Amino acid sequence: MKTSDIVKRIGWEWILLLGILLLAAYLRLYHIAGYMTFLGDEGRDVLVVKRMIVDHKFTLLGPTASVGGFFLGPIYYYFMLPFLWAWRLDPTGPAVMVALFGIATVYLVYRAGRDMFNSWVGLVASALYALSPVVIAYSRSSWNPNVVPFFSLLTIYLLWKYSDDRKIRNIFWAGVSMGIGLQLHYLFLFLFPVAAIWLLLYTRKGIRIRSWMLGVLGFVVGYAPFLLFELRHGFPNTQSIIQFVLAGKDTGLNGEKYRIIIQDVLFRLVGRLVLRLPQPEIWSDIPSWQQGLWHWGIVGILVGGVLCLLIRRQRSSDLLLLWGGVVAILFGFYKRAIYDYYFGIWFALPFLVTGLILYRLKQFRFIGSAVSIGVIVFLLWWNWQGQPFQYAPNNQLAQARGIAKEAFDKAGGRPFNFALVTQGNSDHGYRYFFEIWGNPPVTIKPEFADPERKTVTDQLIVICEEPDCKPLGHPLWEIAGFGTATISGTWQTSFVTIHKLIHLSP
Repeated sequence: MKTSDIVKRIGWEWILLLGILLLAAYLRLYHIAGYMTFLGDEGRDVLVVKRMIVDHKFTLLGPTASVGGFFLGPIYYYFMLPFLWAWRLDPTGPAVMVALFGIATVYLVYRAGRDMFNSWVGLVASALYALSPVVIAYSRSSWNPNVVPFFSLLTIYLLWKYSDDRKIRNIFWAGVSMGIGLQLHYLFLFLFPVAAIWLLLYTRKGIRIRSWMLGVLGFVVGYAPFLLFELRHGFPNTQSIIQFVLAGKDTGLNGEKYRIIIQDVLFRLVGRLVLRLPQPEIWSDIPSWQQGLWHWGIVGILVGGVLCLLIRRQRSSDLLLLWGGVVAILFGFYKRAIYDYYFGIWFALPFLVTGLILYRLKQFRFIGSAVSIGVIVFLLWWNWQGQPFQYAPNNQLAQARGIAKEAFDKAGGRPFNFALVTQGNSDHGYRYFFEIWGNPPVTIKPEFADPERKTVTDQLIVICEEPDCKPLGHPLWEIAGFGTATISGTWQTSFVTIHKLIHLSP
């Protein structure tokens, strides 16, 4: 069959989409084990899932939230489970899972753009999304916020589908998506007023109560794993979240800063995701003329997007305005630092808006088409320059495994206690390898829980990630609880120092 016949049968749209998805897969899966993040949080997660697979210790509680001291739901652990099992407990498996969610999100951006506007918008938005360096970075490591973009866009898309085809089942599935999303990150709460307002606007009076009940039922289904835990324990996390939102020092109206926060999140949403805006710490080193180009480019997309959505009013335009406006307003009440991954609840928004702007621009005959195509080519080229493979891989997983193996061997197969001296990491990554290799460290219990000190072994392995580390007399509990000791051996690796401590003879 000739190439022209293949193109005719499949169609240019599907060929372009296939190319975008293949490119997205390459940027998210290539050498993923070398570039993925593997620190304490990732070690904690695989440790929990390993115990589910090997020890059959299933859980209804997820990881702790980054602020507030409460827990998330366990759904992310169950997403990880088949991949960690398939990869034979290699932490690369869950990272691949996140990458697959990232590829699926690229397709969902196309589908949302096509159905809400047209195929041209869908293809442009998905191509830009596929190449965004920030989006790629959060699609190559296992972490619960990294799959939020898929479920946030799925929620928005299902809400729009309901208003378009009036099939009530879409509300149920939107509720399921919201129940899953809330277990992944509590900022998903920002989408709840978006959904509520949308349903108030576009639900027919005769079926309004039925629609809301179906949406609530869907949420209960999606949220069920965590809801079971909350029911069994008297809703401790729900109470903590309510306390954090209503009475915490990290939320609330803060006068002039409220407007500044909203401006900042909108500026960074477009700048970081669409235009590859540099990190704030290096912004002052950028020449003023380049800062000006970024500034006007971001302002142009924001203003142009609002105008495009307002001038030709339709349901899809209203939903994007509602999505962007409500989330921005709610971000204004948050007083703590706002990181890029917080934007996962609206990652797709600036790409859909940019695709729509360029589509409207293309309609201005020859000049508009030329400018539109030129901007698309430039943005694709510009974001390609930020792809992750231009730098050597960090090899964090291999480093953690290698350091753990060195420390593991020093224990000689005998019981040991373990401590990590670090400035910001946690010891879960090392503990994970100790555990899957069959000799997990014994955790020292306080004297009131262990008066005979049976949890104190005759050796303590200390990994020092700090350059000037003196383990003797260190206040860390794992060291202090071991008791009076002396260093019996010290080994220097490429990245850390390993000490072996033993008890002093009487």
